[in-house]
Amino acid sequence: MSSRTQTNSYPAREVELASIRQALQLARTSGNKRVMAELALKMDNLTKKDIATWRNAWQMALNIERPMRAPLYDIYTDSLVDGHLSGIVGQRRGKTLGRGFKLIDDKGAENAEAMQLMQRQWFYDFLSHALDSIYWGHSLIEFGEVIRDEKGMLFSGVQLIPRKHVIPEYGVILRDQADEIKKGIPYREGIYAPFLIEVGKPNDLGLLLKASLKYLSKKNVEAFWDMFCEVFGLPIRIAKTTSGNKKDLDQLGQTVNEMGALMWAVIQDGTEIEIKETSRGDAYQVFDRRIARLNSEMSKAIIQQTMTIDNGSSLSQSETHLEMFEQACLADARLMQYLINDKLLPLMIRFGFPMTGLTFEWDSTQEMTPSEMREQERVLLQYYEIDPQYFVEKYNIPITKPRTQNAETAGKMSKEGGFDPFA
Repeated sequence: MSSRTQTNSYPAREVELASIRQALQLARTSGNKRVMAELALKMDNLTKKDIATWRNAWQMALNIERPMRAPLYDIYTDSLVDGHLSGIVGQRRGKTLGRGFKLIDDKGAENAEAMQLMQRQWFYDFLSHALDSIYWGHSLIEFGEVIRDEKGMLFSGVQLIPRKHVIPEYGVILRDQADEIKKGIPYREGIYAPFLIEVGKPNDLGLLLKASLKYLSKKNVEAFWDMFCEVFGLPIRIAKTTSGNKKDLDQLGQTVNEMGALMWAVIQDGTEIEIKETSRGDAYQVFDRRIARLNSEMSKAIIQQTMTIDNGSSLSQSETHLEMFEQACLADARLMQYLINDKLLPLMIRFGFPMTGLTFEWDSTQEMTPSEMREQERVLLQYYEIDPQYFVEKYNIPITKPRTQNAETAGKMSKEGGFDPFA
């Protein structure tokens, strides 16, 4: 479907879908509230957590009759404060969020008008929430009202339904986390269903299940290292005196306490002050190596390798690890592409967006390095006639006419690698 056809049919499309949108709006207003407004939100639990807490929370999430993910999600929230874990999650998510995309018709032609409707904040937020399902196991996303501006139609926003209120195993939303499942709001059918997109499998607990276990161990090791530093990291001042008078002992204790950085004291005759240095030298090997191992385990769980975020030992190994990372990101991109084509575009069509007959695809050309792109263009120029407008638009360079050169010389220089069409 061409852009011209889409533009001309747009008013007719509005009339055709007006009744559908009106019915959807009536369904929503009949509920009197958006689904987010139905929920009694509570503060996350940031109390101390350990491996026993993690195991109990996992068991509660696996309960068949009354699955409860809230305790496990509290651990997930706590674990994402860790710099290494948040870094590897951000690295994998960013690879997909930074990809270029396009909308094509059944003939493979790009639709610029439809692309403009997708290049908005709401679409980025939708992708971000959808990608989070890989780590959390599930995301339920609600779309706001359809509004218009100078660029066309858009959603007023998208927001994530708080995961603690969602029971994906039964397809319901709890107004309060403590409610019984039978009191929940069904979201796969009913008045809220047209405004929601579900991402993830009902029984999936996400990659953070594995990574959070390593985080809890790492947090404990860091706490033990802090205790070690507190006890052995600073020299110990020992004051010895022959006096048994409490007043003299109190004065000496105050003197030692106030020595600080100035390192001077007025002491009584017969009093000794000794500085004790720690002789323990294995703290680095014990604590730092353990933290490094836990970081690598989290990297393997999230990005399936370690060298794209840690230092690699060799070029061949780093290339292998990079390939594994690229495969994981490619799987994420493919999952998002299926989600957009199967769920998002049909939802947009129901709300009147001109997306009928269009397919979402990632733009693989943006994944090429500049040198790879130039080499591809050089090969195409060798065998085909390319419209100069392509280079004008891409490189923003005005082209007046081809450089005078006979075909035989051009072909020879091209084979020898001496002909540069960008010179």
